[in-house]
Amino acid sequence: MTIAIIDYGAGNTKSVQFAIKRLGFDAVVSNDISVIQSADKVIFPGVGEASFAMKKLKESGLDKLIPNLEQPVLGICLGMQLMCKFSEENTTEGLGIFDVDVKRFSTNVKVPQMGWNTISKLKSPLFKNIKEDDYMYLVHSFYVDSCAYQIATTTYDVDYASALQKDNFYGVQFHPEKGSTSGEQLLKNFIEL
Repeated sequence: MTIAIIDYGAGNTKSVQFAIKRLGFDAVVSNDISVIQSADKVIFPGVGEASFAMKKLKESGLDKLIPNLEQPVLGICLGMQLMCKFSEENTTEGLGIFDVDVKRFSTNVKVPQMGWNTISKLKSPLFKNIKEDDYMYLVHSFYVDSCAYQIATTTYDVDYASALQKDNFYGVQFHPEKGSTSGEQLLKNFIEL
């Protein structure tokens, strides 16, 4: 089993790699198109600002590769947001895998949302052995509205999509690599898909 973590200069690749290692698997961190294409599973992490991250993806040709991958792909945090059509963060065009927009939280709440929050309405094998209202770790100022691709819900100011799925593409707004039992279970479930 080969697991590739996409390295494009805007992802928390090391913490994801360590989390995979704790589960007993090896993952290669790479921006090499042939390595990513031939992997059994691909993880697309992301931290930072959307327009900078998209620029990095375009520079390496990964913006063309990622939407055409056929194996299971997991976008994490900004990775999930970049898989969407558009982000309000610096009016950024995304990869368009999910036909939804990423919006900024209103001024009614403290931004970014930072810390532990619950996930509910779980609807995917990605959440096998994870309970309703389990906690996941989140750090984000932008979110995806409830939509047809939604496979988990979190409430912060509004009910929003904290996980998405379309075909072989999965996205989670939270950070499963941050060491919670539920987060580790989710990574294990993804690897076993």
